Amino acid sequence: MGVRSPRLEALVTETPCRLCGAPLRVTFADLGMSPIANEYVKDPAAAERVYPLHAFVCESCLMVQLGTIVDEEEIFSPEYAYFSSYSDTWVEHARRYVEAMVERFGYGPESKVVEVASNDGYLLQFFVQRGVPVLGVEPTASTAAAAEERGVPTRVEFFGSELAARLVEEGHAADLVVGNNVLAHVPPVHDFVEGLRVVLKPGGVVTMEFPHLLKLIQEREFDTIYHEHYSYWSLLVVERLFGEHGLSLFDVEELPTHGGSLRIFARHVEEGGAGEAVEALKERERAAGLDRLETYRAFGESVRAAKRDLLEFLVRVKREGKTVAAYGAAAKGTTLLNYCGIRSDFVDYVVDRNPHKQGTYLPGVRLPIHGPEHVAETRPDYLLILPWNLTAEITEQMAHIRDWGGRFVVPIPTVRVLE
Repeated sequence: MGVRSPRLEALVTETPCRLCGAPLRVTFADLGMSPIANEYVKDPAAAERVYPLHAFVCESCLMVQLGTIVDEEEIFSPEYAYFSSYSDTWVEHARRYVEAMVERFGYGPESKVVEVASNDGYLLQFFVQRGVPVLGVEPTASTAAAAEERGVPTRVEFFGSELAARLVEEGHAADLVVGNNVLAHVPPVHDFVEGLRVVLKPGGVVTMEFPHLLKLIQEREFDTIYHEHYSYWSLLVVERLFGEHGLSLFDVEELPTHGGSLRIFARHVEEGGAGEAVEALKERERAAGLDRLETYRAFGESVRAAKRDLLEFLVRVKREGKTVAAYGAAAKGTTLLNYCGIRSDFVDYVVDRNPHKQGTYLPGVRLPIHGPEHVAETRPDYLLILPWNLTAEITEQMAHIRDWGGRFVVPIPTVRVLE
């Protein structure tokens, strides 16, 4: 066995369960070695770091998590290339959220909203438009700069209990704390949730959105596993985490985003316990087996079956002399293509609307990334949709491929050719 360099040792940590501290021994999904999903390659001849992408389930608390932790400062670098605003669907989701929160809780000029992992201001801009004071907390300088241009004041830092205490001292205690798709992105989950408690005013509300583990299992969404996602949450487990930090879940909503997500509502525990919707969903999770270890053990074969399905489709169409391109240089695409070993022998290139990704190469498989106009120039027979959660948006944007008989392919949960 080779010896790791000091630099690699600093980047990678093997951890016990980050919720309860028990050893991680039971595999949930082993996707082999994989690059950092959003670390796009500028020089196709350059070396690239790869790390184990192996998710475990804790035998003690049933939290699903990666066993190998790549340092978050390595992943969420100043050049981070994911900008939320390039998805029209996601921006509209954020607009509707702001509208719903203002209507439900009455936020106005006297309120304060703090968003953790605020990215490019895609959400807070709608509170700003309504005259509600906001503060974004975002560790990636690239997206934070875009937020500031939108008029969204942003702190370029990682969120945790120490920062939360400083924010309170500076007058930024929050009536509403928002966190969309961030809970999975933090290794120190206890310090993160403690920070939510610290920054939350008495009577305040925390909302967190994250992909629902139940949907991940049922819909074979293994490609949502990548190094940025350190953990994968059921309601049963997330309630335990929040409860250990004096926060109770009083409501939950099921959302269609990211293949099926939850939006939880939390408050200080002394202000009330769990609501009916929380209890009902926990019961559904138990009925689906999320309280039993064997449910998690079985997922690995489901992953392998999804891989075989996609490869069988691609082998068949390539033997027929057809051409295939992919849409969306998304993180889930990096996982899918690398795990399945799909390179230029199957897929010619990827297109993406985000100019920060164009002109680079998809990590690992090194497929070139072009602008969407490249599809009309090359007229592929099939367009493989990598961010399948945005299928409706993409098929509308790229409907012109049907002019030459092009067809859309969705890989998850099973391979589907859209007519």
